[in-house]
Amino acid sequence: FKAPSRDHPALYRDLLRTNRVHWIAEEPPAELVREKMMECHFRFQHQMALVPCVLTLNQDGSVWVTLVKPARAIAPGQFAVFYKGDECLGSGKILRMGPSEYTLQQGKNRAETPKKEEIDKIEPVT
Repeated sequence: FKAPSRDHPALYRDLLRTNRVHWIAEEPPAELVREKMMECHFRFQHQMALVPCVLTLNQDGSVWVTLVKPARAIAPGQFAVFYKGDECLGSGKILRMGPSEYTLQQGKNRAETPKKEEIDKIEPVT
């Protein structure tokens, strides 16, 4: 995929799913097991700043990662690395991604101003 610019909304995402996470402590953090959700920080490139996120634990050991603000250029195959404070908790390979900011924006734009043909399909003129 080639975006028109480096900051195009199609490059930004705030939701991704990993494969089974490899936890440094061998077990998922107790809070994550107990609550099925946990706030922590995430990065997917070595030099990038940590991004606040919420992990949601799936039964298969994978996690959904919801970022507090969308991050640029996340791609399947990269590794998501999770931190609590300075401690590295573990990592998982990124398998799937949620919709891009561009896709979400397109959806919002369509939702706000449906075209006449779309309205006619929903409510046939009688």
